[in-house]
Amino acid sequence: MNFIKKPKTIVIKSPLKGKLVNLVDVPDPVFAEKMIGDGVAIKPLDKNVYAPVSGKIVQLFHTNHALGIEIAGGLELLLHLGLDTVKLKGEGFTALVEEKQQVRTGDKLFEVDWDIIREKAVSTITPVVITNMEVVEKMEVLVEGELSVGDDLYRVITS
Repeated sequence: MNFIKKPKTIVIKSPLKGKLVNLVDVPDPVFAEKMIGDGVAIKPLDKNVYAPVSGKIVQLFHTNHALGIEIAGGLELLLHLGLDTVKLKGEGFTALVEEKQQVRTGDKLFEVDWDIIREKAVSTITPVVITNMEVVEKMEVLVEGELSVGDDLYRVITS
């Protein structure tokens, strides 16, 4: 008996209030050249960062500048707060979650002092990317311009 795995559709929500930035326009080649995954980025306008999907926090960087969420079905999402922010060693970032914690879409994940990030890092631009693109059959950006928290960012269909 053969089992056919049905494609699954997942909508990634905006974790921030801000302005959409095309990933290829991000001033960091790791993201712009999609070396670690595909998605979008956001130029933030508010200190609060929320879960863009429901899932499990599988990695929270000790510097609180990024986290990974595993979504049901194995899709992996990276939320990276600003660019070149690892060098801040946590300054400006307050994590409100911890590794292995289950989160639901819209749960508050971080508070960020973007003034510190603007002053001490390359950029506040925040990539929201799928890191295991090998399981993605199709990705479609659903929005442009100004974003509110919870707006549909992009749709992913897994194979």
